[in-house]
Amino acid sequence: MKEKILDNRKNGFIMMILFISLYILATVLCIITAVHEIWPLMTLSIIYLSIGWIPFMGLKVLKPQEALVLTLFGQYIGTLKDAGFYFVNPFCTSVNPAAKTKLNQSGDVDGGVSSHNRFSFSTNGTVYESQPVSKKISLKVMTLNNNRQKINDCLGNPVEIGIAVMWQVEDTAKAVFNVDNFKEYLSLQCDSALRNIVRVYPYDVAPNVDTTGDGIADEGSLRGSSEIVAERIRQEIQTKVENAGLRILEARITYLAYAPEIAAVMLQRQQASAIIDARKMIVDGAVGMVEMALERLKENNVVDLDDERKAVMVSNLLVVLCGNHDAQPVVNSGSLY
Repeated sequence: MKEKILDNRKNGFIMMILFISLYILATVLCIITAVHEIWPLMTLSIIYLSIGWIPFMGLKVLKPQEALVLTLFGQYIGTLKDAGFYFVNPFCTSVNPAAKTKLNQSGDVDGGVSSHNRFSFSTNGTVYESQPVSKKISLKVMTLNNNRQKINDCLGNPVEIGIAVMWQVEDTAKAVFNVDNFKEYLSLQCDSALRNIVRVYPYDVAPNVDTTGDGIADEGSLRGSSEIVAERIRQEIQTKVENAGLRILEARITYLAYAPEIAAVMLQRQQASAIIDARKMIVDGAVGMVEMALERLKENNVVDLDDERKAVMVSNLLVVLCGNHDAQPVVNSGSLY
């Protein structure tokens, strides 16, 4: 199914004035012929007054970034895309299977219905609510915030992740006729693409993990490579919704965390890893300071230490430099030996 853009002239105002004028003329003619008892003309005017409202159904108003897919007796005849006031065949029907679908996303063209257009009534204790539904298709850039999902990463750890997808309708014919409901179709494909990509990456950098598929271990991760992961998710969604006439502009990770059942354990693991890294840095610095102290003492001939005294000095300096608490000095007032 290929999209066909209708280039109808925006003659809605002219046709509306014409139909109103004909209606007024038929009303006046009906009164005059009834007074003068001209039955044939009165019959014709009554017939026109009865069916004269039908042409008004062909008047269509489009705002910027809106489209209207039209069918005539079940056959697709084209799409109106340019903003304006149009007159089309009054027997044409507007088609939008996703008109009533409301996802967790930015509002569609019919999403901002005001409260005075909505009414409810109660019958036998049941409340019914009704509101006008527009068949127009929004061509604006919209944002879909899918619900957070619990997915196992490549190491089997359950993580919770949420994404925001910026999308818009590119081909109205494909969106309407190729899939049953393009909004629900997009939401399901987002869930599927998200699961396919997240299962390739670990939450944090892990050894011997290939996230690119080239057979070489790399440092890709959900937390450290969020831009790359988001781009892969966008490409995955785009390939799945191509037949629905949708274009995926951007995908962003909005939420990322370990699942609650392992969050505490993973937090302890991260804390232990951070403590080990900090201790390693402290020890490396302390060893460098001890080496520097021994070299300076030797260069300046401050004191001549044998191997046993050097070992004692090194031990004392490492205890002072690597300890968690301030050292308590002991002053030796006697001989060094």
